[in-house]
This record gives sequence, structure tokens and C-alpha cells, in this order.
Amino acid sequence: MSAQRTTVGIIGGGPAGLLLARLLHLSGVDCVVLEHRDREYVERRQRAGILEQGTVDVLRDCGAGARMDREGLVHDGIELRFDRRSHRLDFPELTGGRRVTVYAQTEVVKDLIALQLDAGAPLRFGARVHAVEGADTDRPVIRYTHQGREQTLGCDYVVGCDGFHGVTRHAVPEHARRTYERSYPYSWLGVLADVPPSCDELVYAHSERGFALLSMRTPTVSRLYLQVPNGTDPASWPDDRIWDELEARAATDTPWTLRRGPLTAKSVLPMRSSVTEPMRYGRVLLAGDAAHIVPPTGAKGLNLAVADVTVLARALIQQHRTGSTELLDAYSDTCLRRVWRAEHFSSFMTTTLHTAPDQSPFETRLQLSQLDRIADSRHAATELAENYTGMPLTRGLSSPCAAR
Repeated sequence: MSAQRTTVGIIGGGPAGLLLARLLHLSGVDCVVLEHRDREYVERRQRAGILEQGTVDVLRDCGAGARMDREGLVHDGIELRFDRRSHRLDFPELTGGRRVTVYAQTEVVKDLIALQLDAGAPLRFGARVHAVEGADTDRPVIRYTHQGREQTLGCDYVVGCDGFHGVTRHAVPEHARRTYERSYPYSWLGVLADVPPSCDELVYAHSERGFALLSMRTPTVSRLYLQVPNGTDPASWPDDRIWDELEARAATDTPWTLRRGPLTAKSVLPMRSSVTEPMRYGRVLLAGDAAHIVPPTGAKGLNLAVADVTVLARALIQQHRTGSTELLDAYSDTCLRRVWRAEHFSSFMTTTLHTAPDQSPFETRLQLSQLDRIADSRHAATELAENYTGMPLTRGLSSPCAAR
């Protein structure tokens, strides 16, 4: 068994772990990223694609924004469809200039991996982490297997960016953590299609047949979702049925055409909410999906992960340079305020737009009343727009690498 040492051990090579590593590297803080999967798998995982302005700013500041700025699609709003009507929310007009950018998480990960490898910073694919030990000591240890050899990595701090099912959460004793959860009685059937988007912006459609979302990855690739029962097999939905259902659920009294094309991928995504508190225990810290999960309706998952590691990078840099743990001590509380706001918004969007299996006509009328209010009230529309485009990162936290 071989042993190594670093300042920060990062478990998970998704966007949270890679971005944290980039921010630390730019500020001279040693770190090692351990990722269980191989590079090809990591760069092909299909995930979210809506970036808040704060996320865009962080990626630009750390040098990961060039391709995003060339290929990302800047959106000034979204469209709500309900009761065969359509209503557009103008984000800049409602929020004083805030927008979102469509740029797939897959591409963010590719950009960050390239930067990490070009810089020569340690990034180990195929590193299976078995345990994190000594969380409540000043010398936590990560035990893992890489290239067939059992190894240990001694750290000053361990950061878990390995998702809800990763090992890092379990380094925190059960008596010291509490998880709040909610499961929804429906899932999303998500498809990729080699066809230009049917609309210039995202369309969120409420229907008695169920929810639908018309989105995109690029000007030539559409990303589309349908609400389906939990446990649905994607193979049970032929291509023609998917297109027919998307058209029916997004129908309005205004003439509109759904562009159809070949489907290249199908998958089913369960819908759930989860928050684990606290996000720090001793020298072990949780970030991204390791600490919280939101249903995708509010487009918050990736953005919350970026906010977490932006706050955490600043805290670790402060500790490295000054020895002060002030920001580290505040890390969990700082992040959880944003997390619970995003959880509330994501739950609101989900329950307002989806049709539950046992939903009564009365409950459907309440949903339509809420959507009517958003369409008719500037106050309600502004509330949605401000939450969708994201709370600004705390001043000074958007560019932890700027303090180099």
C-alpha cells in the first residue's frame, strides 16, 4: 500500500470537484481529485444545462469560459404554457438585467478537465474510494484503489463532491448529521434529439396529461422532457409516442409547430429533494449533490454546486494563507441559506407544473390559479424570475481566484 499527502483531497471529478480544484490550483493550494469513473464516462454524462449569471462569472474568472462564451446560448426568459395559453417571462426586464446561459454540464466538465490536465494538477480517473477516516482529527485519510493498488491519501481537509451515494457522506457519523428528504410521485423521461429547438427559449408546459419541458443543448440539438410514472422503462416509449405527447402537452391556441427528428438518447430521471446538514464535520466538507439534491424543474443543481465550491474555495484559501478558519467555520451555514431557498423554489416549480397521479380537479384549478397570477402580477413574475436566474453570490465570492 502506497501513501501520499496533499492539502485538500477532493472526492469526485464532476463539475463541483473539478471547479474547486481549479480555484485552489490558481491560488497555490495543493489538491488531488479522485474520480471513480474513467474520463470518457465522465465527459459523456448527460446532466443539467442552465447556468445562472453567477456560475457563468465563476467559470470565466477561472479560465473555463472561452468555449462557453462561443457556444453557450444566452437566454433572456422562459415561456410558461398552461390552459392552452402562453406567457413569456422577460428576465432582464423583471430582474434588472439578469439572464441565464444554456451550456450543458457535460461541456463544463470537458472544459474543466482540460484545464486541470493542462496545468498538470493531479486528477486520477478510475480511483475507487473505499473510505474516509479521521474526519474529526486534523489528519483525515482517504483510502482508495487506483490501477489495481490500494493507496492512502493523507489530507488537511477532505471535500466530498461524490454525490448522494458517495462514501463521503458516511464519513460523518449518523448522530452528527440529519437528512431531510422528499420523493415525488413522478419522474422525467428525458430525450436528446438531432433537431433544432422548436422555440428560442425554454418552454415549461402544464397539462392535465402531465408536465413537458422543451429545451435545447445547441442550435441543432433539442433536449426534451415528459413527466412519466415512477418506474417507467424508457423502452416502453416509442419515438412517435414521445413526439405526439410533447406536442399535445405543449399545445396552445396560438399556431405553433413542434420540430421532430431522430432521438439519440432516452433516460428516466426520478424526482426528489434532499438536504444533509451540516455540510461540514471536522475536516470533512460536503459540496454539491453530496450535500443536497433538487428536482430539475428549477434548474438549480449545477448552480448550487458551483456556489458551494466558490464559498469553499475562498474559505480554504483564507485558511491556507492566514491560518484563519473563520470562513470555514461559517461554510455550512453560508451555503445552507442558499440551498434551502433553491429547494423551496424547485419544489414550487415542480408541484405547480406537474400533475400528481391522484390529483383532484380542485388541485388542478389551484395550479392554474397560481400560473394565472404569475402571468397577471408583476410581483409574482418577478419573484419567479429572480429565483430562476439565481441569487447573486455574496460580494467577493464570485472570483476567489481574483485574489491571487
